[in-house]
Amino acid sequence: MPATPIKPGVTEPAYDLTTPLDVDFAGAFADATDADRAHQQRVRRFVQDEVLPVIDEYWERAEVPLGLVKRLGDLDLLRDGVDVDGHERISPLGAGLAAMEMSRGDGSVATICGVQGGLALRSIQMLGSDEQRARYAEPMARGDIIGAFALTEPTHGSDSVSLETTARRETRDGVEGYVLNGEKKWIGNGSSGDITVVWARLVGEDGDGQVHGFVVPQDSPGYTGTTITGKVSLRAIWQAHVVLDDVFVPAENALPGARSFKDTSRVLFATRLGVAWAAVGHATACYETAVAYATQRVQFGRPLAANQMIQERLTRMLSTLTQLQLLVARMTRLDDAGTLTGPQASLAKYTCTRGAREIAATARDLLGGNGILLGNRVARHFADIEALHTYEGTESVQALIVGRDITGVSAFV
Repeated sequence: MPATPIKPGVTEPAYDLTTPLDVDFAGAFADATDADRAHQQRVRRFVQDEVLPVIDEYWERAEVPLGLVKRLGDLDLLRDGVDVDGHERISPLGAGLAAMEMSRGDGSVATICGVQGGLALRSIQMLGSDEQRARYAEPMARGDIIGAFALTEPTHGSDSVSLETTARRETRDGVEGYVLNGEKKWIGNGSSGDITVVWARLVGEDGDGQVHGFVVPQDSPGYTGTTITGKVSLRAIWQAHVVLDDVFVPAENALPGARSFKDTSRVLFATRLGVAWAAVGHATACYETAVAYATQRVQFGRPLAANQMIQERLTRMLSTLTQLQLLVARMTRLDDAGTLTGPQASLAKYTCTRGAREIAATARDLLGGNGILLGNRVARHFADIEALHTYEGTESVQALIVGRDITGVSAFV
């Protein structure tokens, strides 16, 4: 008996939605050096060969891809542009292109890099002692020590300057040090790492009331990191609710360069532009997917791309993406020259996350019902952009920073 033929229209074709398009319509990145491009391509190969084939399953299970984290260290992709002795220096543009490529692959993996390199490692490199840098920098660059950055608190998010976690000088068993008490929330790697850079206010008779930084081993007695569950965004990175209950650290664990919230802000300022680059990466992924789907999906006897409405949407997406690329490229050049201001970095973050949300929403709609499937790429980015839009300063906070610069009047309480 002959095989029953497949009825036309019953079997949906497999779509290729992840091929890079190298979108740069206005030549925003035309002046990237060969070294910048080589670093970008190393990230892209990692994303294409190792992240994209497996990340949907990790994302759906809300499980950290620990094997990928180790590979990031092997490939020297965990530093997020932070200089470490013995490692190739990465220019600000090269670091931005790398952050873009990593987020083009997956927001959770990109956030792991941002927390490890951009926040934890940068805090130690920027504010730590020579001994702390010698002890932690190389192992963190390799991924042998995983770090977290604990600033945000359950009741202090946007107003993190008002944090209430305390540090008090104390001597235990003849060892001078500090006792930390308080809670932190949304701490990436805070329940799955090795050390946490904790920000606390120094109190007590000899306290100055200022915010200081401390390197806290996660296996310290009194440190409890509980993974936050029920997230619908960045599901492949564990973010923790950290409780510090009389956690003692020796004096050598205090970051000597972290003496006020202004020092904390220096670290945050250095990473804010990286968040803007990450938004461009998410937007790029959504645009690429929309173009690929529009040219491969056939409806009413022709590809979606043959419809005027679809071409207008793709043009609108490209227009927004090009604006974002030009903005981060220009701001990065200012950063490289040492002239980037806080309000400029805030405007970049504000603009790029807004633009990425717009592109993601349009791409999700263009894919129709297929747009909500993890296997079709857009849904994961659509969800992850929501976290990117909020962390390291919400849209409202960034607007107030820029608004203060515009008017000369602070609207912060």
